[in-house]
Amino acid sequence: MARPAYLRVKGWIQERIQAGALREGDLVPSEPALSRRFGVARMTANRAVRELTAERLLTRVRGAGTYVAAPPRGSTLVEIRSIADEIEARGGVHTAEVLELVRRPLAAALARDFRLPAGAPAFHSRLVHAEDGLPVQYEDRWVDAALVPGYGQRDFTAETPNEYLMRAAPLTRVEYRIEARRAPAAVRRALRIAAAEPCLLLHRRTFSRGRVASVADLWHPGDRWQFTGHF
Repeated sequence: MARPAYLRVKGWIQERIQAGALREGDLVPSEPALSRRFGVARMTANRAVRELTAERLLTRVRGAGTYVAAPPRGSTLVEIRSIADEIEARGGVHTAEVLELVRRPLAAALARDFRLPAGAPAFHSRLVHAEDGLPVQYEDRWVDAALVPGYGQRDFTAETPNEYLMRAAPLTRVEYRIEARRAPAAVRRALRIAAAEPCLLLHRRTFSRGRVASVADLWHPGDRWQFTGHF
């Protein structure tokens, strides 16, 4: 019996990765390109890519393409997903209010986080994300302007910063920590919470192409949000 066509496509991609011809973070040929190469229908190429993505050999970035995934090193507690996707997966409606989007030089402490000299150019954005009109996340993010020069011109009411960065600066590494904290007054006002109400603070630093792409503090009301995961 002839080998199914999708397995030929799947096997070729696996062999390229095992041989080192495709490495972590490399862009995989598109489905139309795979269809032409193997003389198969696009849905056949799609099945091969979907299965390799489900097996975590590949990772898909919406609007950017499919990349070779990092080798498995155990699950993290926090998956890098757009908050809009998380809200919509629960059946809610996501909206965002942009409080600030400016270009300014990095202060010394932030410059150390970015591994850049003090005064290096960066974008600073502050947003409030809401689910069905109720604020659920205050996003305070800094982005390396040299690495992602288009960040300052985006409309973040139409797409989230996370969605744009996943296209413009695909992730190669992530660092994070989670704390229970009382929020500063500006954050409390934006989230509409009382002074004594605790928040879950996710501090996250993302890397792309060997550089720090962004440093973000994501504040969540303690009674409206939870982090989940699995090992």
